[in-house]
Amino acid sequence: MQNSDPTSQLPEVLTRGVAEVLPSAQTLAELMSKKKIRLYLGIDPTGAFLTLGHAVLLRKMQQFADLGHEVILLIGNGTVRIGDPTGRDTTRPVLTDEQIQENFKNWKAQASKILDFDKIHIRYNGDWLDKLSYVDIIKLMAQTTIQQLIERDMFQDRIKAGLPIHGHEIMYPLMQGYDSVAMDVDLELGGTDQTFNMMMGRHLQRVYNNREKWVLTTPIINGTDGRKMSKSYGNYVALTETPNDMYGKLMSISDNLIIEYFTLLTDEPLQSIEVMQNEMENGTNPMEFKKRLARTITTTYHDASLANAAQIHFEQTVQQKQLPVEMEVVSVTETELKVIDLIKKCLPEESSSNIKRLLEQRGIELINPGKTEGDKPTDPNQNIITAEVNIVKIGKRRFFKINL
Repeated sequence: MQNSDPTSQLPEVLTRGVAEVLPSAQTLAELMSKKKIRLYLGIDPTGAFLTLGHAVLLRKMQQFADLGHEVILLIGNGTVRIGDPTGRDTTRPVLTDEQIQENFKNWKAQASKILDFDKIHIRYNGDWLDKLSYVDIIKLMAQTTIQQLIERDMFQDRIKAGLPIHGHEIMYPLMQGYDSVAMDVDLELGGTDQTFNMMMGRHLQRVYNNREKWVLTTPIINGTDGRKMSKSYGNYVALTETPNDMYGKLMSISDNLIIEYFTLLTDEPLQSIEVMQNEMENGTNPMEFKKRLARTITTTYHDASLANAAQIHFEQTVQQKQLPVEMEVVSVTETELKVIDLIKKCLPEESSSNIKRLLEQRGIELINPGKTEGDKPTDPNQNIITAEVNIVKIGKRRFFKINL
């Protein structure tokens, strides 16, 4: 999208990295060709940890900002008090204002790797939701039916399982939908898991403001193990990964995700991506393109020199099974330790359950002095003599030098 003419960029902005545009991309393109539109992305700051899965949507948001449209990042300090049950079978905890501000501070620091906040307006939906009167809320609830509100898949799943649906939860789509009314927007951005809520906003915009609102959804990407990218699965690539970890994790994705990642997570020209796809289909080794992908994305979130160094590190440690020259040093004073206690010194913030899982999966290697390969213990309570361990290797990419 290097063309300086905004109109010429519309087709790609409305198709690349887009799952669906409702009611249609054509009518939205017609509107955008006539005027600068107002659009928004809403976030409930219930967490402060962003991954490449979030990057798909943030990149799309920035594209609209670069075209000069009025882009709003809406902080759901009002709706977060309700808790969106999307993708969950239980309610989310209610956060304090202090927790919301701290989460957004962390969120913004990470999102700044993608978003130019000089081009984006920040608003808080508590500014209008907190002012709704009893009559206003009754009027809002009258715009839909209980049957419509509980037709969401997660509610139907709860009904089948005999699990409760609380009254405040079914209010969430209405309150989120009212954001569109209060800001009088033309477009809302969100992941495909937010389609129901965004369509409620489309309905309410018609009722209250008597005009159209479009909805644009972005796809949910799969992670390093082929499942939906999720922190709970541990298959994510965080925006704050070190260059070595980011490059290494990207090299672990399946070959069939290479084209999707190039399309959704990079600015590589579509014509170039099509050439890569054709070459792989004709027998070219995907490794070449996966390295190019890993280097491209790592450069985006770090820089070219660090990305090149990460590639060298990967080739030496993973492909050639060499030990890296530079390693994080962990000081140990004990002469004898349980395996789990040694690993905790390397990973002080990791939970015991995750360390035990890594051990069970033979993902931790204890390397003796003078060797490049070592033992892979599975018993967390196994006693080891620390003088016999020179390096701890965790997974494929993390190395810790033990200093006695």
